[in-house]
Amino acid sequence: MSKVALIRCESYDYNAVKSAVKRGLDLIGGPHKFAAPDEKILLKPNLVTADPPERCSTTHPSVFKAVAELFMEAGITNLAYGDSPGIHKPITAARKAGLEKAANELGIKFADFSEGKEVFFENAIQNKKFIIANGVLESNGIISLPKLKTHGFARMTGCVKNQFGCVPGPLKGEFHARIPSMIDFSKMLVDLNVYLKPRLFVMDGIMAMEGNGPRGGTPKKMNAILISSDPIALDATVCRMINLNPEFVPTIVFGKESGLGTYNENEIEIVGDDIQSFITPDFDVRREPVKPFKPGGVIQFFRNSIVPKPYIKKPKCIKCGVCVNVCPVKPKALGWRNNNKKEAPTYTYRRCIRCYCCQELCPESAIHIKVPFIRKFFYNPNKK
Repeated sequence: MSKVALIRCESYDYNAVKSAVKRGLDLIGGPHKFAAPDEKILLKPNLVTADPPERCSTTHPSVFKAVAELFMEAGITNLAYGDSPGIHKPITAARKAGLEKAANELGIKFADFSEGKEVFFENAIQNKKFIIANGVLESNGIISLPKLKTHGFARMTGCVKNQFGCVPGPLKGEFHARIPSMIDFSKMLVDLNVYLKPRLFVMDGIMAMEGNGPRGGTPKKMNAILISSDPIALDATVCRMINLNPEFVPTIVFGKESGLGTYNENEIEIVGDDIQSFITPDFDVRREPVKPFKPGGVIQFFRNSIVPKPYIKKPKCIKCGVCVNVCPVKPKALGWRNNNKKEAPTYTYRRCIRCYCCQELCPESAIHIKVPFIRKFFYNPNKK
């Protein structure tokens, strides 16, 4: 049985958060089960970009500080922290998210997430080579601190996807260019997790993000902190809370197949508070299976015509060019028509690989994912 601690916490008041995290940690064995006093432990929050805590796109500093302080009180004091956002410098994102201030209060230094080294993973199912941030490689173990959010590419971003930030920022776009299929991309994320072997996952679900996540969605009060050493069981538990079939999330399915954990409900023991009190049927998330995307060819042309695509809501666009800069394909799938930067960028969809990097990192939530009418006609997730 995999154990998931599900703890109610209704605000980011630090004392309340620390009490909730302590309760959850105690229920699954306490800090000493996951680290020894002489080890260097890396705290890996979700810092998708430089956003303030109230935007709910990043791990809240109260959760980060509570985990760090509880481990330090247990004598595990050699801590570092870090993440590599899609845009902005790592320390800039940490500062804007409030994590730098929390870390400085405890004397925790920011690890090197700007540079990395190449590693090989022979047992991988999809990707045998990674460049991993130096700060990760210099640690003895990882404590992952994901945020509960929706994600246009992966349905939800949770424990498994949080480790993608261990790849230095500019290199993440190369993975999207090389692996346009979400199915294969999920296998790569699973390979990364199997290689890194995070020891513990503490998810910030007090205020989650629904809708146009992982950056441009809407804050949603979920009042939950989830803790487990099994990332698949934790992510699957979140799916059940938000009324999403875990089998619609490829990282969960491939994670189980690779031995990361289990999503079977009868193999998961939930301790702490009753999951029924957290279930939110109206949580705004796409409740349909992920379809593979394969560019090129006549058959693929029809298939791609039913794959959801990003589009820009022009009234919200501030013409900042972030979407153009992060597009990983060459030539780019969107750009300035006639080099006119006073108008919103436009897409060339035949080049678009549906990685949704543009949607993920748009600072104004101006990019949404549009489901083609023909797909709506053929697929209804509510029909029997």
